[in-house]
Amino acid sequence: MIGVHEIPDHEIEVTAIRASGPGGQNVNKVASAVHLRFDIGKSSLPDEVKTGLLKLTDQRITADGIIVIKARQFRSQEKNRADALQRLESLLVKAQTVREVRQKTRLSKAKKKRRMDDKRRHGHQKQMRKPVGLDN
Repeated sequence: MIGVHEIPDHEIEVTAIRASGPGGQNVNKVASAVHLRFDIGKSSLPDEVKTGLLKLTDQRITADGIIVIKARQFRSQEKNRADALQRLESLLVKAQTVREVRQKTRLSKAKKKRRMDDKRRHGHQKQMRKPVGLDN
């Protein structure tokens, strides 16, 4: 498994931005939120990991193949940076997990017959609930 620690620092672009939301004057003064950008195509990741990342349906991955993560949960920039890197790590792990191919199963003839008999019986039961002699 390839993690964030194997990616060179120059491939991950981290910028500090001002966080939005409540926080008083601290929000207006301190750039504590972190904006992480990672270009999948230009990275040194193996091709299998790159294609796995591009196949993910995640709103943080743009059409150009750039991962954009905004971390603004904490009040300190260091914690937000660590949070953003941890989220990038989870995306990398998700892209590298191999899903098992689903085996198609077939219903047995007896199972199909039982299902059709149940449907006929249920339809007949509903038919019998109708009032007698009213033809509409």
